[in-house]
Amino acid sequence: MSTQRITIECKQGDIARQAEMDAVVNAANAELQIGGGVAGALHRAAGPGLEEECRPLAPIKPGQAVITSGHDLPNRYVIHCLGPVYGVDEPAAELLAACYRNAMTLADEHELSSLAFPSLSTGAFGYPMADAARIALKTVSETATQCRHLERVRFVLFDEAAAELHRELLAAQEQRSS
Repeated sequence: MSTQRITIECKQGDIARQAEMDAVVNAANAELQIGGGVAGALHRAAGPGLEEECRPLAPIKPGQAVITSGHDLPNRYVIHCLGPVYGVDEPAAELLAACYRNAMTLADEHELSSLAFPSLSTGAFGYPMADAARIALKTVSETATQCRHLERVRFVLFDEAAAELHRELLAAQEQRSS
C-alpha cells in the first residue's frame, strides 16, 4: 500500500533479519541496554558494539528516538525509540505517535530510503495491539507526507495474527483516505 511516495508493508518476521532495510527500529528501554523482546533480539544480533555506542546516548524519555550504526546487523542503522508504558506514561497515544514520527524524521534526515518497525510498546509495556497499530499506521501515513528520502516502511510483527491485524487496519485506513 502506498501513502504519498511511501510504501507501507506489514509482515510477520524477525526484526533482526530485515537485510534489505536501511534501518530497523529498536523498541528500546530508557537506558538503551540489552533487554527482552525486540531490544534483546537486536542487541544480541548486533553484538556488543551496539550497547557501547548506546551508552552515551542514554537515558531517553518516552517518545524520543536516537540513531546508532547497525554493527553486526544487516542494516546500516538502528533507530532506538522508547515507547510509553501503557497506563503509566501519559498521554500514551501522543507518546507512541511521537516514537513513530521521530524515528521516521531521523531516518529521513539520514537520507534512508527504508525503515522497519516492530510494534512499539505492545510487549512488556502492555499497549493493546489494535490501539497501538491504529496509532502507528495513522502516524506513519501522516509523517510520510513530510519525508523526502524515505520510500518504504515495513512493520515486522512477531506473529501472523498481529501482521494480519496491521494489514486489515492499513487496508481500512487506505480505503477511508481514497
